[in-house]
Amino acid sequence: MTSHHHSSAGTPGTVVIETAQGAVRGLRRGGTLAFFGIPYAAPPLGAARFAPPRAHAPWDGVRDATAPGPNAPQSGRSLGRVDMSPYFGTGWSPGEDYLTLDVWAPEAGAGDVGGGGGRGLPVMVFVHGGGFVAGSTRSALYDGAGFARDGVVLVTLNYRLGIAGFLDLPGAPPNRGLLDIVAALRWVRENVTTLGGDAQNVTLFGQSAGATLVGGVLATPEASGCFHRAIIQSGSGLGAFTTEQAARVTEAAAQALGVRPRADAFAEISDERLVEAAGALTGLDLGTTTHRDPLAGLSPFGLVLDTQPAASVAEGSGADVDLLIGTNAEEGNLYLAPVGRYSTSTAADVEATAARSHPDPARLIETYRTARPGASWGELRSAILGDALFGAGTRALADAHAAHPGSATFGYEFAWRSSALDGELGAAHAVELPFVFDLAHLPSLRGPGGLLGPVAPPGGLAAHTHETWVRFARTGDPGWDPYDTDRRATMRIDAEWHQVDDPHGEEGRAWS
Repeated sequence: MTSHHHSSAGTPGTVVIETAQGAVRGLRRGGTLAFFGIPYAAPPLGAARFAPPRAHAPWDGVRDATAPGPNAPQSGRSLGRVDMSPYFGTGWSPGEDYLTLDVWAPEAGAGDVGGGGGRGLPVMVFVHGGGFVAGSTRSALYDGAGFARDGVVLVTLNYRLGIAGFLDLPGAPPNRGLLDIVAALRWVRENVTTLGGDAQNVTLFGQSAGATLVGGVLATPEASGCFHRAIIQSGSGLGAFTTEQAARVTEAAAQALGVRPRADAFAEISDERLVEAAGALTGLDLGTTTHRDPLAGLSPFGLVLDTQPAASVAEGSGADVDLLIGTNAEEGNLYLAPVGRYSTSTAADVEATAARSHPDPARLIETYRTARPGASWGELRSAILGDALFGAGTRALADAHAAHPGSATFGYEFAWRSSALDGELGAAHAVELPFVFDLAHLPSLRGPGGLLGPVAPPGGLAAHTHETWVRFARTGDPGWDPYDTDRRATMRIDAEWHQVDDPHGEEGRAWS
């Protein structure tokens, strides 16, 4: 390992490390090293956008990694009255080399490899969410300084999105965005010891689309051995489209672009036009005679697999990986409250949501009504939507993983309620992220339209949540009883933490 320090201890400056592809210069500040935009694969240009990721060519000299680089082509995203820019970032920052990762590491760990004879530091690799069409490492919520401060090497990565990442095209491998994540894991295995990390203790974690992708990687044999633990925050093991459903999206995309539905025809089209076409595909009906739309119309992009990740895990995929998995208590609120659809919900809205997501909608509504006697239509609609998108697929994946001896499964539910939108946002989708990254103090998250709202979160909640994720990455044990298919032990995370058994009872069983 070679690392060259370019300033005296304690003052901000730069540092150079060697990777397998060449040297990179990053930043040193406050005991933390940060590197931005290190390539893990070649630039996906032209036809390469629809090919598996390839190794990046080595470079001469020192490559600058002191400022955020380009990200995947995407359109800007907003969500009604909640400011989601800390989550989605500032949109597309164009540039060729965007299959890159950012790394935060404790300065003390880098360069000590082999010196003390001890194992390296735990490594955590984060996959961002954004509906498979948006998001990047540039988002404010994914600053890894808190992890580095606590002795973790944190890696965040960009992957192909939208049409380039997930459209199922004849002549192209499916799930190219997922292949990118596997390529990034290989980069980590090859290079992370240089940064003080232990390549034999890698935790892959993600949120939302990123969590569903982590479930997909868990079910991917090629990724076996590249990671040892996984954390799935509000994903789904039942979220993949069938090839029949995916073909519908491909047909619509080809029509929108006026080309044949083949990789070679799509390879001719500019990123700008692909992004534009992707935006025009929302609202497609993807229900078939045998399958419902697993994303309930939220995104026409996602994993394309004829076997759901939960089924692959039930058959033994990822059985050797420790798993921490959970959801937020009011996931569905994010899709209703910011756009004024929560308090205005009617019985007809609840029926439509149930009909879209379950074979017996009347029985489903009855089950939720019984479990929540005082609930408003908005609460019922949100609960059913949240379970259709995340809850049912999380329980299926947790049950499948827990059925195998030899690795542990742990469940959580994040229940702290944000005061945003006059308290209507609550424990919505994405609200746990600032706590996991120990960034709940960010000013951009506060105020009536900030993700965390005007009322300060309980003191210590961010530190405790973040510490728990780090503890799991380090030891494989977050500090509560493992989840099994009898008790379904789950930690409910709020101002106070309580372990509960089978928190969703009859509602949960209604989906299996």
